[in-house]
Amino acid sequence: MASKRAYSSPLREKAAAQTRELILQHATGLFADRGYGRVTVADIAAAAGVASKTVFASVGSKRDILDRIVDEGVAASGYEQAMAHLTAQRTPEAVLEALTRGTRKGNEGQFTVHEAIRKALPSHEHGEALWERATADYRAALHAAARHLHTLTPPPRCSVDEASDLLWFWFGPSGWRIFVIENRWSWDRTEEFLFRTAIATLY
Repeated sequence: MASKRAYSSPLREKAAAQTRELILQHATGLFADRGYGRVTVADIAAAAGVASKTVFASVGSKRDILDRIVDEGVAASGYEQAMAHLTAQRTPEAVLEALTRGTRKGNEGQFTVHEAIRKALPSHEHGEALWERATADYRAALHAAARHLHTLTPPPRCSVDEASDLLWFWFGPSGWRIFVIENRWSWDRTEEFLFRTAIATLY
C-alpha cells in the first residue's frame, strides 16, 4: 500500500506566512513601545487579532519571537549591498558620504526593530549575547569601512582599529539614536552633522 503523502497547499502556506509576519510586526511594535519584559504572548495575540495558541504554533514563545525579530532585522538591513557601494568609492569624502547615507537608511528603516531589541536587553536572560548577535555584522561592516579608508589617499590620521571604533561611535545604532531620539534632531540634520564630524576628526 502506497504511503500517504503530506498535503501541501500553496494558499495555506501563504496564509501561514502572512500570519507569522503579522505576529512579528505587532510583537516588534509592542516590544519597542512597552519593552520586552512588559509584553506577554496574550498581548501579542490580541494586537495581531489571533489566539495565543496561534502565536505559539506560528512563531513560538516570546523568546522565539524576539530571536526571529533579530534574525529578520539583520537580514533586512541591506548592509551587504551598502558595503559593496561603499567599497566602490575611491575618495575619503565619497566613502564617508556613502557610510553616512547607508547607516541612516538602515537605522531609520529599522528603528522599531532596534528599539525592540534595545528595550529587551535589561530583562532578557541573555541580553548581552542578544545585542552581540544583533550588531555583529553591523560592527564588522564599519570595521571593513575603516580598512577601506586606509587604502585611500590620504588615509585617516588614526589606526584602522581606532577609526573603526570612531565609526561605531558615530554611525552605530546608539549614535543615531542619541541625536534623533534623545536630542530630537531631524534625520537630515543628524546625517549632515555626523558626516562633517567624521571628516573633521579623521582627516
